[in-house]
Parts: sequence; structure tokens; C-alpha cells
Amino acid sequence: MTGTKPHAPAPDRFGPLHLGHLLLLVGGLALLAGSVWIDSRVESLPDFEREGPAEARKQAFFDYLAPRVRQANDEIRAERRRLLALQRRIETGQAPGWWERRWLNALARSYELDPDPQRSLAETVDALTLRVDTVPPALALVQAAVESGWGRSRFARQANNLFGHWCYEPGCGLVPARRDAGARHEVAAFESPRQSVERYLHNLNTHPPYAPFRQRRAALRAQERPLRAGELVEGLLQYSERRDAYVEEIETVLRVNRPLLEAALASSGPAAERP
Repeated sequence: MTGTKPHAPAPDRFGPLHLGHLLLLVGGLALLAGSVWIDSRVESLPDFEREGPAEARKQAFFDYLAPRVRQANDEIRAERRRLLALQRRIETGQAPGWWERRWLNALARSYELDPDPQRSLAETVDALTLRVDTVPPALALVQAAVESGWGRSRFARQANNLFGHWCYEPGCGLVPARRDAGARHEVAAFESPRQSVERYLHNLNTHPPYAPFRQRRAALRAQERPLRAGELVEGLLQYSERRDAYVEEIETVLRVNRPLLEAALASSGPAAERP
């Protein structure tokens, strides 16, 4: 906290220099509605081995991760609502103002939408609606379970990496024990499991190999159908070198653990979608 001079006049907290902070506060309060916010910026993964039998360990893993997935999805959902509101305004012939254009440009950079001077504002918004969207929580939970061995892998315990993310800068993570000679990748390290969740959502929403996933999701949106993990998993064929076998494993884990998933998602808040 920074100090202030004695008898200095209090700043105008709602002046123009503080408008951004006010908007962030309002948005944060909206996300808090109906849930308990977890400050997990720096956090270590719990030891799920202490939970006892296998079913109890699985439930503990889902219960721990579900609210973190929900919070990350809630942030994306808020961005999507604002984006769709802007889309409706453009469709009715209303030109967005300077502030909205600035926000849209920042959103495009955040979601790695390549700049194109030939693309209209409406086309930019349409392209972003494919990317700025949530991922079914059940799918995130099951992929985390498969990729991290239910939170017991070395990379999960030592680096909070739940989804097998790689990085390519020396020292950015942990070196795999069986890395091929000449390979440079490491398994990325995160300050918290929540950061790993955010990277996972970002990857599905931006990386070219997951375009089929985004197209399937957009098709469900166009039909006004809820996003179900089982209907989107086939869009993740490129997630693993195992291809079809990986997709089949995710489908199996989804089916076998449905009661555990439903219990975890029900306890994480009203915004969680069904498996």
C-alpha cells in the first residue's frame, strides 16, 4: 500500500482515471453472484492420495477442480455476453464508439485472432464469437483427470500442470524424463491449478488444431442447444497423438464417472452445465 501526504485531499475515486477500476469492480461483483470466489493465483494442488479409496479420490479431484473451471468459464461468459451485445448493435446499424472498438481490438489480440485489414468490424465480431465461448465443465474435468492421472502425475504435483501443456523456453517448466534427443520442449509450470485451467480454455479457443471443436460448439449455439461434453469431444481428435483412442478414452471416463461429475458440478454453482 502506498502512503499519502498528511491532509492531502482525497482523490475523486469515480473520476475518469478510475473508470476502468470501477468497471472491473462491477464485473467482479457480477461474477461473484451465486458463488464463493476462490483466490487461487498462487496455489498448490492438494494431495488426493489422502482421500482414501479410488472413488473418494476421484470425487475429491472433481470437487476441487469444478469451481476453478466454473470461475474461468464465468470470465469468458462475461466477455461473450458483451461481445454478443456489440454484435446485436452492429446488426441494427449502430456504430460502436471508440471505447468499444478499443475493447474489441484488445479482445481480438487476447484470443489470437490474426489482424486482417480487409475484415470488417462485423466480420471481426463474428470471428470472435467462435472463440470467445465456454468449455463444458465436465469435459475440462475429465481431460484434467486423464492428462494428470487424477492429479497424481509428477507434472501435476510439481508444476500444477493438469492438461499436459508444453512450453519451449529453457526453464519454463519440467523436462520430461523420456524426452527425445534433440527435443527442446518442457512441460509447462504454473503458479496454480487455476492458471493451468485458464491455459487449457485459451488453447481450445485459439489454437488451429481445435478449430473442429469450436465449429461443433458454434453449431450447438446456432441450434440453441446446451453445450454437452459428449457432443464436443470428437472435436478434440488433435489433442493427443493417440487420436481416436484418446477420444474414446475421454468418452469412457465421461460415461463411467457421470455420477461423480454431476455431484461435483452441482456443488460448484448454478452455472455449471450437465455432463
